[in-house]
Amino acid sequence: MENRLKQLLDQKGTLLADGATGSNLFEMGLMTGDAPELWNIDFPEKIRAHYQSFVDAGSDIILTNTFGGTRYRLKLHQAHDRVEELNVAAVQLLRECTKGASRDVIVAGSIGPTGEILEPSGTVKIEQAADAFSEQALALKKGGVDVLWIETISSREEMQAAIQGASVAELPIVTTLSIDTNGRTMMGLTPADVVELGSSLQPNPYAIGTNCGVGASEVVAAVLNMRTAADKLGVDPIIIAKANCGVPEYVDGKIVYNGTPQIMADYVRLVTNAGANIIGGCCGTSPDHVKAMREAMDAHTKGDAPDLETITKMLGDVSTGAKAQLRGEMSVQAGATGEGAGHKRRSRRRSQA
Repeated sequence: MENRLKQLLDQKGTLLADGATGSNLFEMGLMTGDAPELWNIDFPEKIRAHYQSFVDAGSDIILTNTFGGTRYRLKLHQAHDRVEELNVAAVQLLRECTKGASRDVIVAGSIGPTGEILEPSGTVKIEQAADAFSEQALALKKGGVDVLWIETISSREEMQAAIQGASVAELPIVTTLSIDTNGRTMMGLTPADVVELGSSLQPNPYAIGTNCGVGASEVVAAVLNMRTAADKLGVDPIIIAKANCGVPEYVDGKIVYNGTPQIMADYVRLVTNAGANIIGGCCGTSPDHVKAMREAMDAHTKGDAPDLETITKMLGDVSTGAKAQLRGEMSVQAGATGEGAGHKRRSRRRSQA
C-alpha cells in the first residue's frame, strides 16, 4: 500500500495541513444548520475556491469537505442515500485543484464522528457505526484520496469503530481526537490515552493527534503530554496538531475566532518544538492564517520543548487538567462525559474540520 503522506513527511520533515472547512464556508454563505457536504454538488465552484485558497496558502495536506459524510450525519438532511455521490464529488473537486499545484499536495479524506453515542454509553453498536464508516471510506477511496483522516473523535468506542470501518478501504489512516474538557476529550480520554489507542488499535493508524479543542495553548500542552506518554510506552508516533484559531467569540451576530496570523505562527513554532510532525489549524483558521503558518514553519529550526510559562505567555492559559498532566499528576478528574455531553457537542460538530 503506497503511503504518499509518509513519503512527503520523510522528504520534508514537518508538514503543514490546511485550516478550517466549516467556518470558511460560512464566510462564503453557508448557513448554520446547512450541510457543507451538499455544496460538493450544489455549489462546486465555491468548494473549488475553498480548496484552492489552501493550495495557494501553502498547505501540504488538504482535507476534503466530507466531515459529516457518513449516513448518520447526512440523514439529518435527508441525504443518507447520497454518501457515495457527495464524498466522491468532494475528492474529485480537490483533485482538480491539487493537479495544478507546483508541489505535492496530499488529498486527505475527512471522516468526522457519527454524532451518535455508541454502546455502552449509548444505543448505537460499534458494528453499526463501523459499517457507516466503511461506506464513507470506500466512497473516499473511489474518489481518489491519498489518506483517510479520521478527526474530532472523543470516545474509545467510536475510534475503534472508525478504524475498523475505514480499514476496509486499505488506505493509510490517521486519526485525531478533540481534547476540549480540562485536558481530556468529552468522553474522558487523555493525551496518554490517545497514544495508547494509537499503538493498540488494528490496523495501527499511521499518525495520531488532536484537533479542534479550546485553542492553541491546549493543543501544545496535549502534544507535550502525548510525547511524554509515548516515551513511557517506548513508542515514537507521528503526531498531528490541528488547533482552533484562538477562542470563539460572538461578534455582530456571528461567531468569530480571536486568533491572529501572528498567534498561529507562534503556535507553529511552539508545537513543532513540543514534538508535532503534522501541523494545521481547525475552526476559525483562514488561508491568511495558514499563509503565516507556512512562513513560520519554513523559517523555523526545531528547538527545546516549551515549558508551561512559555506556552501561556505566547498562546494563553492552559486548563487545570492539562497542567496537572504536564506535572505528572494523572489523578485529575475527568471532565463532562456521557450522553448529555455528547448531545451538547453535536451542534458544534457541523462546522468543524
